[in-house]
Amino acid sequence: MADKVVPVSRLLDERGLGAFQIKLLIWSFFIVLIDGYDIAAIAFAAPSLVREWALKPGALGPVFSASLVGILIGSALFGWIGDRYGRKAALVWSNLLFGVFTLAAAYATNLDQMFWLRLLAGLGIGGVIPNVVAINAESAPRKLRATLAIIAVGCVPIGGAIPGFVTAALVPQYGWQILFLIGGIVPIIIAIAAQIGMPESIKYMTLHESQRGKMERLITAISPGYPLSPNAKFVIEDEQQFPGFNPAYLFRQGLAVITPLLWLLFALNLMGYFFLLSWTPTLMTAAKLPPTTVALAGASLQVGGTVGALLLCWWLQRHRFLAIAIMFVIAVPVVGSIGFAGLTSQAALLTATFFAGFLVLGIQSGINVVGALIYPTSLRANGSGWQLGIGRIGSIVGPLMGALFVGMPVQQLYMWSALPFVAGAAVCFAIHRLNTARLAAHPELVQAQ
Repeated sequence: MADKVVPVSRLLDERGLGAFQIKLLIWSFFIVLIDGYDIAAIAFAAPSLVREWALKPGALGPVFSASLVGILIGSALFGWIGDRYGRKAALVWSNLLFGVFTLAAAYATNLDQMFWLRLLAGLGIGGVIPNVVAINAESAPRKLRATLAIIAVGCVPIGGAIPGFVTAALVPQYGWQILFLIGGIVPIIIAIAAQIGMPESIKYMTLHESQRGKMERLITAISPGYPLSPNAKFVIEDEQQFPGFNPAYLFRQGLAVITPLLWLLFALNLMGYFFLLSWTPTLMTAAKLPPTTVALAGASLQVGGTVGALLLCWWLQRHRFLAIAIMFVIAVPVVGSIGFAGLTSQAALLTATFFAGFLVLGIQSGINVVGALIYPTSLRANGSGWQLGIGRIGSIVGPLMGALFVGMPVQQLYMWSALPFVAGAAVCFAIHRLNTARLAAHPELVQAQ
């Protein structure tokens, strides 16, 4: 007999990991790869811009922060689009947007043009992470929600490493423009292909009657023998949903203190991360290191981030905010050591940047997912978008602070840059304690996370 009510979360738990989730992960891999590439491209183009446009290194601070201002706005905007029109639609349009403006950046001739093009590209870049997290977490069985979402976003740093290899291999022959030509054409192609072949979040479709036809076909595909009646009602039985979107919803269900602390946590980690991402190539060049070593150090930072996210995903799935707080503590001495390592040897520098990326970008992948899982499906892309959007204030401050202190000895500069991670450890531990108490007081929320 066909069920009149279909409990979607239970269905996902019973079927486990299958082709549907693997397909989403493959699409997510390509989307976040080019997203990470486009975030990092300007940092690797910077030394060439300094030489070609006869700039002082500090003049690039506003350009580094331009895309981050766009991401601040775009994260919240595309979070709303994802909750309103679907995660897939948000991802397609965000890729088209940042692809077009990144492509245009290849033809920029001065700082003003580059500033505005990076800002506009940032609007699209900001839409990727909230919706990739949502589409994967919402389509996974409960025991794999955090794991699959962390794997999905864990490849952002690999994308950020690719400009380092492009810089070493192609920029000497084709110029810095090749970085933006690649970063513009590829996301446009991905967006067109995703519109045709990428599936939608199963829980997003559950909440929208207009998606009934797609939902029925998907249920049949992932569970061929499931008894489905023509008028079946699809429900997410382990979550309380909210009608429409109101920012006040982000402070309900015991989140009045946790939500602003999450925003602060994002800001602190992104402040430290984007200082490292934006200034490491320029600072190492100023320290008279060979261009190849500089490019490899930037790439090592990103590769370490992906390794960290993928190796630690099971630990993060189990221990959530407590695991992230421990990673913050360990990041302090590791980040502080980069300046000394850069003056020691190439091997020491690459080792230090690898482990800095392992921790700092591993933290970012973790909070992207664990923070989003705090919220129910109807708020998830919005909640994640606001976390990343408000957090981008930190990512804007980081590069600008680097511009102010660029004359400081590189050893001292990296020691100061570790301070956001000290504060992040304290804030993250506070969130862990508060969320543990919240779940103890509201046991019905445990299954939703």
